[in-house]
Formats: sequence, structure tokens, C-alpha cells
Amino acid sequence: MLKKILIIDDEINILRSLEMILKGEGFVVKKAANLKTAKSLIEKEQFSFFLLDVMLPDGDGIEFIKQIRKNSNSAVIIMISGHATVKMAVDATQKGADDFLEKPLSKDKVIITLN
Repeated sequence: MLKKILIIDDEINILRSLEMILKGEGFVVKKAANLKTAKSLIEKEQFSFFLLDVMLPDGDGIEFIKQIRKNSNSAVIIMISGHATVKMAVDATQKGADDFLEKPLSKDKVIITLN
């Protein structure tokens, strides 16, 4: 099975490091620094996995879960945030996220969560 992931985060260093880690694990990686780019990508391509930041320059990652679920109901959605609260994690899970990771992200935790 092709492991195709879309990483949506506005921090360039996070996009780069996650891309290197995940390509090393056999993922096909696409990146988006904002929701507008992410929306355009999910309209054209199917992804099995999403790493989605909660706060993005053009909107709320948690609200974007609905958009992802419209196009891909079975995809695994992992929320990531440097400013997480329990309420945020609960809200994300109720809206369809599969898990919630806090930044800074550890390589092992990301890989274990995706597997």
C-alpha cells in the first residue's frame, strides 16, 4: 500500500524535518504551509495520512478536519500543536482527528503514531 501523507504546517523547519523523517520511512510526502494550498492538494490527490497543525496563518486546523473528511473519510489525521490544551485535543478528536501530538515532535513518537 502506498503511504501518502500531507503535512500541513506553517513552520518551514517542521515541514522539512518531517519530510526527511517520513521519506526515510517510505512515505510519499506532500507539504502545505497553509490551508489554501492544502485544500487545493486534497481536491487533486488522495492521501492516507495527514499531519495537521492546529493554528495556521489562514485558518483553524481543527475546523479543516471537516474538509479532509469530505474528501477522505478513512485517512488518518494527526493534529500537531505547540500550544495544545486538553480542550483543543478533545475538540479535534470529536471533529474526526485520530490523535494529537504536541510540539516539539519527536521522530519516534511521530513514526509510532503513524504506524
